[in-house]
Amino acid sequence: MSARSVGPEGARDVARSLPDEVPVAVTCNGSTQAVMMCSPADLEDFALGFAFSEGYARPDQIERIEILDVPKGIEARLWIAEAAASALGARRRASLGPVGCGLCGIDSLDQALRDLPLVRAETSLDVTEAAGAAEALRAHQPLHDLTHAVHAAGFLVPGRGIVLAREDVGRHNALDKLIGAALRAEIDPACGAVVITSRVSVEMVQKTALAGAGILIAVSAPTAQALRLAEHAGLTVVAFARGDRLEIFTHPHRIIGGAPHGG
Repeated sequence: MSARSVGPEGARDVARSLPDEVPVAVTCNGSTQAVMMCSPADLEDFALGFAFSEGYARPDQIERIEILDVPKGIEARLWIAEAAASALGARRRASLGPVGCGLCGIDSLDQALRDLPLVRAETSLDVTEAAGAAEALRAHQPLHDLTHAVHAAGFLVPGRGIVLAREDVGRHNALDKLIGAALRAEIDPACGAVVITSRVSVEMVQKTALAGAGILIAVSAPTAQALRLAEHAGLTVVAFARGDRLEIFTHPHRIIGGAPHGG
């Protein structure tokens, strides 16, 4: 894409690589459940992760996934077991979810702050590795390097670093893709930490906790409601992870070396 760059040194024509975003309809057994704006890559991961984190179906209930181009976007078609399909009536989505929102389309306040299972993962992480997690994720962000316009979510295993990463224009989409990729690779989220390039909001806590990871690390800030939810769910939230610094907000026992001096 061409643009005109204007600055103190004058004006010049430049070429920019920009990320794409397309409407992706997630359907279950032929019925549309959600339409989200996504980067058109790793969509099988997205469909699986989204279905799992939104409570549509567990991986063992998904019989097959089809990704099809349609005239106005893409359809991610999931064919799920009848028992899971019947349960979908309790929580349906039917609206367009914009890039910055992971809760669009729900039809009750109870669904926005749904109860979460208690996180039982006991994997711990050295404070130095936790502080450097966001920087480690940078090496796995080729689309960001090309466009400077997408988010990433990565999975960090203690002593091994980032073993899996996904990118998307939507921060929650990137996390859904990561969860789906981990499920397909049979990686247990309880054995490591989720690392994100965005703020820690309610839906990021919900998706991480439902996946079973015990630690969520972010480069940016958390919201107060997200921390209340994480505290109740037993999730360790680390934010402002930059360089050799971080801030631990909830359940600090999983971060080794993070206790106050003299404590």
